[in-house]
Amino acid sequence: MVQIYALCVGYLELDRASMLSDLTPGRPWTVPVSSYLVVHPQGRLLFDTGVHCQSITDPIGRMGEERARRIRIRSQVGDDVVSQLTRAGLQPDAITYVVNSHLHFDHCGGNEFFPHATFLLQKPELEAARRPGGVENYNPSVIDFDHPLNYQLVDGEYDVFGDGKVLLIPTYGHTPGHQSLLVRVSKDTQMVFTADACYTRENLDRDVLPRVLWHAATMSHSLATLRHLRDRQGATLFYGHDPDQWQAIRRVPAPLVEA
Repeated sequence: MVQIYALCVGYLELDRASMLSDLTPGRPWTVPVSSYLVVHPQGRLLFDTGVHCQSITDPIGRMGEERARRIRIRSQVGDDVVSQLTRAGLQPDAITYVVNSHLHFDHCGGNEFFPHATFLLQKPELEAARRPGGVENYNPSVIDFDHPLNYQLVDGEYDVFGDGKVLLIPTYGHTPGHQSLLVRVSKDTQMVFTADACYTRENLDRDVLPRVLWHAATMSHSLATLRHLRDRQGATLFYGHDPDQWQAIRRVPAPLVEA
């Protein structure tokens, strides 16, 4: 049996045009930051760790002045990964694997709370994040990920538990080593958690990239991969920051799905 839980790990207010590049700037909206807990017979996997709880009380101190000016934290107390796990009856030490889709602050801010987990990260992602002087169009904050953690680097598609049920799939482009998560819940049901390879359903339906990305052509290819999984293979996609979808799904402590 595989169970999946949806966790709220933050809310951000930003310009909608940053996510849909063909829109006119100046239309703020609030989007969810999500994390997903996958309970597998061989262990528990957490996909992304969200916004650090310090961002609520001291956004400039945590995020820096420039980022805090562009992105407003709209999280409430309890909208953090540790608090959300307690709603599932778990503490951080119960997590076997943490998978970071990528190393932007809203996807790895809670990494430090999982010192006993194995972190699965695409090799190009961590190499780019740690490169002296940074990488063009990609400059994550070391405060979020540069901790003494057990980072295990993978290169391309990776079968986490070795049974074909939980796969990491490379969806590069938003960042140099972005990855999404595919879970085969049953013979006829597969779910893909896109993270920032696809912010919203509208990005996929209208084939529109965001403004925030590392390499447009590579991200476009990843978007096509996700579209193929949805439209040709029947996968259910859970988008990275889609307010409409988020309002419609069940969240912890209720399972998103189980089989």
